[in-house]
Amino acid sequence: MLCGLAGEFGDLPLLGDGMTQLVVFRAIQGFGGAGLFAMAFIIIADLFPPAERGRYQGFTGAVFGTSSVLGPLLGGFLTDQGSNWIPGVAGWRLVFYVNLPLGLVALWFILTQMPALKPSTEAKPLDYFSAFLLMTGLGPLVVALQLNKTDYPWTSPFTLTLLGVAVASLVLFVVRSIRHDNPILDLNLFRNHVFRTANGALFLLGGAFLGIIIFEPLYMVNVLGVTATKAGVSLIPLSMGVVLGSLLAGQMVSRFGHYKRWMLGGLIVLLGGLSLLATMPTTVGYWHVLGYLLLCGVGLGPTMPLYTLAIQNAIEPHLMGQATSASQFFRQIGGAITASILGAILTFTLAHSLPASATPAASTAQKTVVAEGPALPAAAGTPGSPAMRTAFSSAISRVYMFNIFLVLGGLIMTLFVPELPLRKTNAPDAAPPGTE
Repeated sequence: MLCGLAGEFGDLPLLGDGMTQLVVFRAIQGFGGAGLFAMAFIIIADLFPPAERGRYQGFTGAVFGTSSVLGPLLGGFLTDQGSNWIPGVAGWRLVFYVNLPLGLVALWFILTQMPALKPSTEAKPLDYFSAFLLMTGLGPLVVALQLNKTDYPWTSPFTLTLLGVAVASLVLFVVRSIRHDNPILDLNLFRNHVFRTANGALFLLGGAFLGIIIFEPLYMVNVLGVTATKAGVSLIPLSMGVVLGSLLAGQMVSRFGHYKRWMLGGLIVLLGGLSLLATMPTTVGYWHVLGYLLLCGVGLGPTMPLYTLAIQNAIEPHLMGQATSASQFFRQIGGAITASILGAILTFTLAHSLPASATPAASTAQKTVVAEGPALPAAAGTPGSPAMRTAFSSAISRVYMFNIFLVLGGLIMTLFVPELPLRKTNAPDAAPPGTE
């Protein structure tokens, strides 16, 4: 609600203008959303043992993949058409307001249908200071990566200050976590080989997933010249593929008890889809792109439930909450950091591709892109202009090539994930052999 109201009443004390208000309110939204990401998998882990958990986590992964893709689709549609439905309300505000009725329905289900689950061990106080250190470490790091390096180069005092704060906070976080009796992330979990390798893969694959969602609509709009709504529609095949891959992998693991082969198979399919996206010419057909996205979705599907399942199966049940939260954390932070890097790649490539057209408009466009980010500058003409189409095609191809290396890294990490037998009980002493 607050995000939708940002700037509606002008500048506010302490909160500043509308954009500053939106940033603050998005942070509040993020606190709640982060908890929901982890709790969905934690609740399933509490209800079902690993041998049965795959199919239910497959359902959850399918829902996550669907919402991650259909959300931008609905957002684009509301941005384009929302003002026509409710005069006086900007379409972008409806992108936030539409979540309110959906959230109320979800809240009703939780209040009326959620089993009363209680912890099996005595509750301990949370270490809020280590959470603060983690935020002050990751926040400046992501901002430093996202800053336009023309205005704030790597050697600028501001960028160096952000990086210094990030490094210092993360070092203090590690020290605090080692010394505290109940840290928000028990670093002893990293002694577990499954935990280490699976989270390393999730970090890389989270970036690959977000890279597809963010940059494919840019390609559709700026190279193929479609509307924002049609660009959003193009993500539906990706969603369908994620649903299919997630459900199939979850069912097969619950039935046959092997998860690693489905992880590796999915990543191989994903590499095939990304290779097709990375080599698309400017003349590629709209429906061809949809087919490539469907292939990527099928490959991404098994990554939603199976890495979390492998981690949960490998650790003691009393550490389930921390381990599950960590898996979601590494996926999300991998996406955030990678999105920053991919955005920098896009901007850098555009800045060096546009002058090739040798027109004054392209030169103006280069300055706009470097100064303000990869938005479509009016001086460069319409999305269908040859200069812009060629520049964006080249830039986004590089983005997808970087995504390929991310997935290859995730594939290598997955090769080292041990294949442990799935536990058939959630009993405290039921941790499988083979963990460190």
